[in-house]
Amino acid sequence: MIGLSLSVRLRNNHGPPEVKPWPDWTPTNAAVIICDMWDAHHCVSAEARVAEMARRMNEVVSTMREYGTFIIHAPSSCMEFYEGSPERTRALEAPYANAPVPFDWNDWDWTKEAKLPSAFTDPGPCSCASPEPCCEPGPPYPWTRQIEVIGVEPTDAVSDDGQEVFNLLEDRRIENVVLMGVHTNICVLGRPFGIRQLVRLGKRPLLCRDLTDSFHRDPRGHLEGTETVIAHIERHWCPTITSDQLAGGTPFSFRVLT
Repeated sequence: MIGLSLSVRLRNNHGPPEVKPWPDWTPTNAAVIICDMWDAHHCVSAEARVAEMARRMNEVVSTMREYGTFIIHAPSSCMEFYEGSPERTRALEAPYANAPVPFDWNDWDWTKEAKLPSAFTDPGPCSCASPEPCCEPGPPYPWTRQIEVIGVEPTDAVSDDGQEVFNLLEDRRIENVVLMGVHTNICVLGRPFGIRQLVRLGKRPLLCRDLTDSFHRDPRGHLEGTETVIAHIERHWCPTITSDQLAGGTPFSFRVLT
């Protein structure tokens, strides 16, 4: 069966990446968190990349669901759309679990992680390669739900709340959590259900590095900028994997880079 064993990539502070086996992994004792794969975005390039990535992401989570992995959809600020659904109700009604740390936005922690250029830590409202930004900062934001291509099934849960996500994981005794979605340098790292929070909760997060996208205007190019953020995560926060290990097929790569 695909996904019975994983080889993860990680780095030390200065050396090249290393590939190691990930112990104590089974698909039935794991969860996937899909972060902020919204139906729309104020940045046209960010929206295009989400749309391109979504089909492969749906294939992966569909296969993982068949293997017994628990799927949590986390389109932040969109809970009204899912109000009254079984998947939203499941998150609301999960038994409360005491957490070892508070739930909050988890910003850059320069005591733990090396500093990155401001293109990644304070990227502004646009992620396009054009000379001028495509949009202005601030609300109103256009997203209302998760992009429709990614199916939400009756066995799944929907939440954008860190405590609710922790309740769901603890109720199922899940330690291994795969993160996928956007944006790598902002929400995937910083949300109250994101990588930093999961590490501080004592969970074992893994970033699916081919099913994520960062938000930046790195002059070296978009792909190189995203690889910089992934390498940063591998050095300071958690290992990464690719989707073929989870569901077979070929790792995703972008065609649209605007």
